[in-house]
Amino acid sequence: MNQILGNRYEVHQQLAKKSGRRTLLARDLTTQEFVVVKLLSFSSDFEWDDLKLFQREAEILKTVTHPAIPRYLDYFELDASHFKGFALVQTYLPAKSLEEHLKAGAVFSESDVKQIATELLEILIYLHGHQPPVIHRDIKPSNILLTRSENRIDVYLVDFGSVQTLAARESGTMTVVGTYGYMPPEQFGDRAVPASDLYSLGATLIALATGTHPADLPQRDGRIQFEQATTLSAGLKRWLRRMTEPSLDRRFTSAQQALQALRQPTLEDTALTFRKPFNSKVLLHKNADVLEIILPPRGFSPEIVSLTLFAVAWNSFIVMWTGFAVFGAPFPINIFFALFSLPFWGAGAGMAWQIVSNLFRRVRLRIDRKHISLRDEIFGWQYRPPRVAAAKHITKLERTSKFASIFKKSESDRVEIKPQINIWVGTQKYELGAHGLLTEPEIDWLARELSEWLELPVTKE
Repeated sequence: MNQILGNRYEVHQQLAKKSGRRTLLARDLTTQEFVVVKLLSFSSDFEWDDLKLFQREAEILKTVTHPAIPRYLDYFELDASHFKGFALVQTYLPAKSLEEHLKAGAVFSESDVKQIATELLEILIYLHGHQPPVIHRDIKPSNILLTRSENRIDVYLVDFGSVQTLAARESGTMTVVGTYGYMPPEQFGDRAVPASDLYSLGATLIALATGTHPADLPQRDGRIQFEQATTLSAGLKRWLRRMTEPSLDRRFTSAQQALQALRQPTLEDTALTFRKPFNSKVLLHKNADVLEIILPPRGFSPEIVSLTLFAVAWNSFIVMWTGFAVFGAPFPINIFFALFSLPFWGAGAGMAWQIVSNLFRRVRLRIDRKHISLRDEIFGWQYRPPRVAAAKHITKLERTSKFASIFKKSESDRVEIKPQINIWVGTQKYELGAHGLLTEPEIDWLARELSEWLELPVTKE
């Protein structure tokens, strides 16, 4: 205490200490303002990777200008008898960390969680928008400072000791860092992208909402099972699930996308039916491991009745035509007429199959933890091979709108189409309810059921 560092910074208090590093509160004797001095010592456990990260933090802070991020002030080498190493000086932010608030028994409401999430996402939008993008890699409660007034929460992101740029990753200078419980799976594999910070932020918000370290919560298939430990709304739970998706393909791709999803109520929060519609013949079976949807035959409709009457007339005419051609005309003219009638027989058979399909075909969608399959059945017989894919590749759930524009000039030129549900598995699209097999209330209900079971938001196309 009271020691002068770099002939300018008078030490007042130690803020943190870990192997080879110390963080001090000091007064700048030139400006008389408090500053934070981070020290890296050449101790017995010193590694060159530590120096790389320390220098990288200094270099990146030089380029960062944001009111919620400490500002770079100074960097110098220390060569005293009792300490050899480097010092990085930053502005001091007089606030407690989220970790300190949690240890003091603070409780965060859903409104608090959303406000904190919003402010941190805006910080990440700034960092990830840098050229090259800056990835923090160690977002957690102890690295987030918070001040609270009556109607306002101010949040600061600190400790850029693990920071990385994508340029550094490409140059091969990556070092695996992070904190267990807050670190996404890809960082264990020596990889970090902007979406990695989103996972860490999501895990941090889960810690605020539950009061529990994410590593102490149950997990299933790599996902943090936090839902039962909170009273958050269903919409915010779904948002947090997507923030903390183990798979990068199913996580938000950017802080901007995550912020937009947080600010705008999703389709399933505002428009989807909660219960099975009255009189619906759709069958839904689900448990923790399997979800199965069976769509009944379309049945009789005005279109099918009209098609049936036309098919009867058509096929009756073809039978009479063929009979007259084969038995009433001389050889070889009868052979010519018989061959000529074959395309008409094909058209009649096609109409007959369409009628049978509408009256008796059932569509069965089955999703378990490994596979998704879609199959067509008539009287339990699969008349064509089912479509099967790996469930882990499911990335998007869509509910199409009722109208579509067919590249025409005016709004009045838009034509009505039947809405349906699309499940995207990589580049493959699994359609549910195409050609009017489902009513809009049924589509809304099934979209919600699929969203909750797959833990994916519903997008409206």
